[in-house]
Amino acid sequence: MPLLQIFTSAPPADEPKRAHLLKSLSALVARLLSKPESYVMISLAARAEMSFAGGSAPACYAELKNVGTLTPDQVENLSKVLCQELSSGLGIPQQRIYIEFTNADGAMWGWNGGTFG
Repeated sequence: MPLLQIFTSAPPADEPKRAHLLKSLSALVARLLSKPESYVMISLAARAEMSFAGGSAPACYAELKNVGTLTPDQVENLSKVLCQELSSGLGIPQQRIYIEFTNADGAMWGWNGGTFG
């Protein structure tokens, strides 16, 4: 039910480093949202064509969607921790990372032939 989608223009890392980043982010999102990791999905789209601040240096845009309600304090902490992890894992300065947080209605989130509503 939590979904972290990552789009980056950073050069793709080798497969072991990508796998480690995805695994690390999955565990991190599960822990920070107090959700079972078995429901967490992480998606990484590398080689995205991006411009940030008018330039073409590597950047990252991520979306974290969650069934339920994220509080402002949770969002602030999530932003801090996820920016650190994405910066470290992708080699992108934190000031070149945007993250959008979305609360999703469980009835509008499908899974396994049903919804979380």
